[in-house]
Parts: sequence; structure tokens; C-alpha cells
Amino acid sequence: MAAIGTLLESRPALQALRRTLPKGAPRITACRTPAALQRLLQNRLVDAIVLTPNPSLLGTIGELRRRLPGIPVIAYAAFRPDDGELLLACLEREIAAIVVEGVDDAVAGELVARHSATAVRKHLLSDAPRVLRLSEPLQQAAWEVLLAEVEAPIRTGALAARLGVSREHLSRQFGAGGAPNLKRVIDLTRIICAAQLLANPGYALTDVVRLLHFATSSHLNATSRRIAGVTARELGAMTPRAILAAFVQGNTRSR
Repeated sequence: MAAIGTLLESRPALQALRRTLPKGAPRITACRTPAALQRLLQNRLVDAIVLTPNPSLLGTIGELRRRLPGIPVIAYAAFRPDDGELLLACLEREIAAIVVEGVDDAVAGELVARHSATAVRKHLLSDAPRVLRLSEPLQQAAWEVLLAEVEAPIRTGALAARLGVSREHLSRQFGAGGAPNLKRVIDLTRIICAAQLLANPGYALTDVVRLLHFATSSHLNATSRRIAGVTARELGAMTPRAILAAFVQGNTRSR
């Protein structure tokens, strides 16, 4: 599962964030320094970054937004009335949300989840169940899990266990009514995430292979061609909706 990277000065804020994340949300990975956060970004799929902004960190925030604009950054701190310039600097750097310590603690995790990369992906693909003919509750529940858990290919048995059904029942029921093959949909959600990552100037193809646990660049390239009809290097120019459209034009079934 993806991580939420934090660079927080306040331990109570970190505890509040852990306590209020919705069930099933990515786990918190606390970083002590900007260098540690950068290492996390190079080795894990990061769904959001939560940090305490201060004047010395504004350069780091600006660099993050330039290199990785697709990873939301949320500011979480005990802002004071005289922090207007700091808040303005955050807005200029396109901070996704401002969470005020001592005021928003009870909903901090929910606010972070609402602005995460996964939430963006779900919003952009809100009509996907209709397009993919996922009309049954089991199909839709599986789709929700697959949209969130893209860091590594989830096994059918593990997905079935999460949903409380047998592997055979899930495989049979997911593709009912003209819906796509389950394994193809697993690949679809991962290729959409790969496209989101490749849209960031700071991520190269080799980074995406590592972050999403593809065996090799050739493996990612073959999956991209099978799902979206383009090479992996072309994915970064495609939106999630464009990939979905390409998928339904004849790539929904394993041969």
C-alpha cells in the first residue's frame, strides 16, 4: 500500500493524523528531515505529503511542487494570526490544503485522505464503474480496493479474502454482465497510476518501475501497450480518462 509521508514538527499533530486517518488509508511514514522525505519519495509510492511549513522549508516545498506536482502537499501546523505571509507562500506553492493544529485535529486524517493522489484518481474515474459495466456491489467493492492498492499487483486470492468471498466466486462474478476480466482491471488501475507518476518531471521510467514493483521496464512497457495501446514513455501524456477510454476499446479481456 502507498505511504503518506510526513515532515511534522509537532508530535501531537503526528498522533492526531495517525488517529484520524480513515480505515484502509495508507500508513504514515514519519520523516525527520527533508533528505529522509526525499528518500521515501524515491523508494515508496507516496499518496500525500503532510508537513509543517516554515520559512526555511519553503524552498523544499517549492522544489517538491516543481518536480512532483502530482503528489499533493498538505500543510499542518498551529498557525497564528501573524502567519499570513507564510500561508500566502504556501498558497503560491499550490499547497493542496491547510490543516490547523488545535482546530482540525479531529478530522486531520480525513482531510489528508480527501486531498490524496488516490482521491484525485477516484475523482477522475468516478464514471468508470458505469463505463466498465461494474454494476453489482461485489464488482464495485473490488474496484474501490483496486483503485487504492496499486503499489503492487494484488493477488486475486488476497482481494477475495478482503471482500469475504472465495477466489473462484470473485473471478466468476467480477466479469459477469459484460464487465472486464479481473486481471485486466488490476493492470488498468496500475497503468493509470503509472501515468500519474510519469506526469511528474521528477520521476523517470525506471523510478516508476521501482515504485510500482514491475519486474522490468519491458514489463511495464508490455503492460502499457496491452492496457492503453501506447508505450510506457507515452503514458505520462495520457489522462486517467484517456487510458480508460483506450482500455474499453478492446483491451478488456485476456487472450
